Amino acid sequence: MTPILEIKDLWHFFGGLCAVADFSLTVQPGDLFGLIGPNGAGKTTVFNLITGVFRISRGRIFFRGEDITDWRSPRIIAAGLARTFQNIRLFKDLSALDNVLLGASARHDYHLWDALFHTPRFQRVEQRWSKRAYELLARFNLTRYAATPARHLPYGDQRRLEIARALISAPSLLLLDEPAAGMNEAEATDLINLIRDLHREFSLTILLIEHQMRVVMNLCQQVTVLDFGETIAQGPPQEIQQHPRVLEAYLGREGNTSEQWPLSSNQ
Repeated sequence: MTPILEIKDLWHFFGGLCAVADFSLTVQPGDLFGLIGPNGAGKTTVFNLITGVFRISRGRIFFRGEDITDWRSPRIIAAGLARTFQNIRLFKDLSALDNVLLGASARHDYHLWDALFHTPRFQRVEQRWSKRAYELLARFNLTRYAATPARHLPYGDQRRLEIARALISAPSLLLLDEPAAGMNEAEATDLINLIRDLHREFSLTILLIEHQMRVVMNLCQQVTVLDFGETIAQGPPQEIQQHPRVLEAYLGREGNTSEQWPLSSNQ
């Protein structure tokens, strides 16, 4: 089976600082895969490299067998890869509906001429995307906010809106960057159920970064751990939480491993 995402020997430098070192990863279709590590480990940098936000210093990235190393973000999105961000990046003054519609911008199949003169082709395409946007708002229980500026939505609903915006492009691979950030325990539980449902309902492959390890332990089938840009462990979450180098990265050499620590499944 061809991996949906394959990263080979990836390096990235910010000036003289090595942010990611010799990173490799293989994600199969249908996986629910976690990428974790302490703050500053390079996780979001990896996402930015995958999605074309940063230019790769060295290495190759393949999506569904095609080399996307030198592709720009719009082309990557159009190919079927979407993401959310660690810090919510909604257009706060636009309505929830318009925010979702913006997620389809890379998939519009009309020309500039059509948009300028509102041709029948333009109108048909816009109607089709509007219908899909309303369907996603309904799926995420956000229909009541369709005309509401995004800044007025509760925090948890803003997170859900960002995921809806990512899904309108019908991706086959979804990257979630700390989707539970800022959520309380009840909200995180709802998120776990939502991601599990979306994984099944949309036939998605999901790669997620998350600091709430209860989310990781309840969702992910495989986990890769980064520390200072280097991979220090990879495997099922039950093994990762006992890995000596992972314990050291989170607790330090003098850490007491009998304490409840970040990889505890009951956190």
